[in-house]
Amino acid sequence: MGNNEPLRVTALRAVITDFLAARYKDKLEAVKEDVNDPDAANLQREKLRQQFIPATWLEDAARRAAQIQAVTHSLKPVHPDAKGSNLFVSPTQFEQLQVVGSHCLTIDFAVDFVCDAKLLPIVAFLKLEHEGSSLLSLAVAGDPDFALALSDDTVQAMTWLDAFASLAKSRGRLSSHTLAKQVYWQCLEDAEDNASFHLLAPLYATSLAHRVFEAIKEDDNFNDAVKAARKAMKENTYSERPVRVYPQLAIQQLGGSNTQNISHLNSKRRGENRLLASLPPVWRSMDLKPLLNTDSMFHRYSRRPEVRQSVKALLAFLKTDSTRNVATRSKRAAWVYLLIDEFLQFTAELRSLEPGWSQTSQCKLTESECRWLDDDGVKATDAELDRSPPTDIPERISAAFANWLNAQLRPPLPMGDPEFLAWRNTMQEEIKAQEREGTHVE
Repeated sequence: MGNNEPLRVTALRAVITDFLAARYKDKLEAVKEDVNDPDAANLQREKLRQQFIPATWLEDAARRAAQIQAVTHSLKPVHPDAKGSNLFVSPTQFEQLQVVGSHCLTIDFAVDFVCDAKLLPIVAFLKLEHEGSSLLSLAVAGDPDFALALSDDTVQAMTWLDAFASLAKSRGRLSSHTLAKQVYWQCLEDAEDNASFHLLAPLYATSLAHRVFEAIKEDDNFNDAVKAARKAMKENTYSERPVRVYPQLAIQQLGGSNTQNISHLNSKRRGENRLLASLPPVWRSMDLKPLLNTDSMFHRYSRRPEVRQSVKALLAFLKTDSTRNVATRSKRAAWVYLLIDEFLQFTAELRSLEPGWSQTSQCKLTESECRWLDDDGVKATDAELDRSPPTDIPERISAAFANWLNAQLRPPLPMGDPEFLAWRNTMQEEIKAQEREGTHVE
């Protein structure tokens, strides 16, 4: 450990001692006096003092460092029970591409940590910074001044330095897990040859996700500067601060009530993972027209080739009067789900039309269908008339679909209330599933 800089060693040692002194002070404040046993508090204070002697604390931290892993790409956000490998890859190690990715991060990127909550003090220690570099980065770089700041004993110092540096190294063989996601990626031309594919195991780019979260949070932060910029945009006047808008931003919750189970950065974000809209373009056929001069959207829906084929197949299957078992219910459900998927696609196409078409005199649809297909257009009318919209439109649409399907199967089949309830509930579940996918849309 030659070529040390004494002033830098002293400064690094001060970072360490100040951190331990602050933690020791916090722990002391939690010690309570016991009137029945005055010596108990003194013994507890002495025990704490011994724990926070730098050599003692660093020895214990280095020993437990093997239970912590520093990562930039983690597996648990993919599935919290997955047991495969996590990776620490510096952004400088990536190929520089013309797309956004972890390679875009600078050297001051946020490092994530996978560990139990009881090990977070060690994480906090390694995140301490000196001259713009974290203690972890100094350990990984084998910084001689940091080693000397840890201990005057050369052997001891290097042992601790290596222990802390090991947090950013791979543990054992790289492995995936049955609960992890895997993707076959075609890399050669022959799609019928298995050798043409690589099996990829995607990981969650936690450092990049945290940078995105912080950037959006800064734009969402309604301080005076942000308020002034938004006001200027609204009034169409100049502002030096740009205003960024993230349409259809979604928030994915990771970790449930135990966000630390996923990772340290996930806990800092309260489990929030911001998802930018990544939507396919809505296909607009040249002959896509509003539903005018008809009293039900199901008239046009029924004419779709896929719908006619699915209804015909479902009717033929139900007429066979198959044995009532799991296989029969599964086959029936498959045909119903095809009809529901086609219905949701049909309504999505109509929603791509210019808002307001349902408010013309030629539109004869029911209120619920108008709101379902032209929500923005009806909302404009609501605002003009100062009226409150109903909250049960999905339920009404589900019931209308169930009535329509019963009518398609009757005659010859005796469709009644049980079938109505089955179709309606299935449709409601699918609508709710779509709503959950768009939860917290802003």
